[in-house]
Amino acid sequence: MVVALVAVAAVLMTAGVTGWLVLGRDSGEDGTRKDEATDVSPSPSGPPARSSGEPKPVVAGWKTVVNPKTGIAFDVPPEWDRKAATWASYAVEGGDEEKILVGFAAPAVLKEKWCASDDNKDGVDEDTALASAGSRSENSAKDVAEAARKNAELWVYGRYAQPDRTKISNGPVESYTTASGIKGSLATSESSGADRSGKCDTDGKATAFAFKNSKGDFVSWTFHGAKGVDDEVPDATVREILGTVRLTDGTTGS
Repeated sequence: MVVALVAVAAVLMTAGVTGWLVLGRDSGEDGTRKDEATDVSPSPSGPPARSSGEPKPVVAGWKTVVNPKTGIAFDVPPEWDRKAATWASYAVEGGDEEKILVGFAAPAVLKEKWCASDDNKDGVDEDTALASAGSRSENSAKDVAEAARKNAELWVYGRYAQPDRTKISNGPVESYTTASGIKGSLATSESSGADRSGKCDTDGKATAFAFKNSKGDFVSWTFHGAKGVDDEVPDATVREILGTVRLTDGTTGS
C-alpha cells in the first residue's frame, strides 16, 4: 500500500471526495487486491495556519487538531503533523479511486514519510505514513456502535489487509467516555499475517470512537497505524489521544 500526495486535488474535490468524507456515505464492496491509500488536499502541504481562537491542548506540550465540520477537537504529541481542515485522507478498494471504503478529514499524521517505495516501478517513490488520526460525520450510520465497528474494520482492511478479510480480528464494541464527558461506542480492529508484497506493507490496527455531537448528529474519531513495527504507536498513547477528544463548543455530546 502507498500513500500518495495527489497534485490534482482540485479535480477530486470537484468529484465530491471531500463531500463524501464530511457527510459520511456508505462503504464500497469487497476488493480483489491491495488499495492505494490516498491523502488529498487542495492546499500545499505543510503546517496549516492556526487562529488565536482555536482550542488549547488539554495535554501540556501537545498540539490540538480541529475539524470545524464535525466540531471535534483532539490533541496529539508534538511530533505529529496537523493537516489543514480541508485535507482528506481515505482508503480505496483495489486501487480504484471511485470505490472509497472509508476516510476522515482534518487529520494529524505521524511520520508522513515513514516508508518510501516504488512498487509499481514507475520511477517515483510514494510515501507511507506510520499512523494517522482524524474525524468525520456518520450520516449513514444507524447508531454509534455500528459507526465505530465499521470505521475500525474498514481502515484495517483498506490500509493493511486487502484483499483478505480473514486476516482481520475485531475487538468487542464497548462503551467509552472521554475526559470531557463525551459518551459513545469504541471499537478496535487489527490485522495479522496480511500480504506484504510491497516494501512498505505491514499489518495494522485501528481504534474508532463514535458518538453524537452537540447537534445530535453521529460523528466519529479514528486512529489507524502500522502494527508490529519498531515505531508502532503504543496502545497506551492511542488511548491518551482518544481521551482528549472533545467538542469545540464545550458540550459533552452523548
